[in-house]
Amino acid sequence: LQFTEEKLGQAEKTELDAHFENLLARADCTKNWTEKILRQTEVLLQPNPSARVEEFLYEKLDRKVPSRVTNGELLAQYMTEAANDFGPGTPYGKTLIKVGETQRLLGAAEREFIHSASLNFLTPLRNFLEGDWRTISKERRILQNRRLDLDACKARLKKAKAAEAKAAVTL
Repeated sequence: LQFTEEKLGQAEKTELDAHFENLLARADCTKNWTEKILRQTEVLLQPNPSARVEEFLYEKLDRKVPSRVTNGELLAQYMTEAANDFGPGTPYGKTLIKVGETQRLLGAAEREFIHSASLNFLTPLRNFLEGDWRTISKERRILQNRRLDLDACKARLKKAKAAEAKAAVTL
């Protein structure tokens, strides 16, 4: 009732401290930017949307995400197979073997980067959103409910005093 009356402009609302309002605004801003950064980093690390969905499902089911071959490693595999078909002794075969080995190393470095970024960058962001932010939201709802209770009590007290004053005047 108090919330509805406040929204309709029929009841007074106790304003929170300006510093506290600033902290709430900063918390909202932090949450929004953290979500955006998390999503965009996931897109950068895994551009394939269906693979991201699959990884998300594995994560939610608390199962280990199967290891994927990176594009660099796949290219290295193709180059090595092509080199074997052309013959490792031919100039083209030798070049494919060298470039394939370099691509394999690049693919392994990419895999390590993805693992490291996920572990050291995305995990803290998720922990904030799933842990700290939930706590902040819960405490904010509790504060809002307490403020509504306080305002409702103030309104009842004001009405009681007004009724008491009216009764004293009529006597």
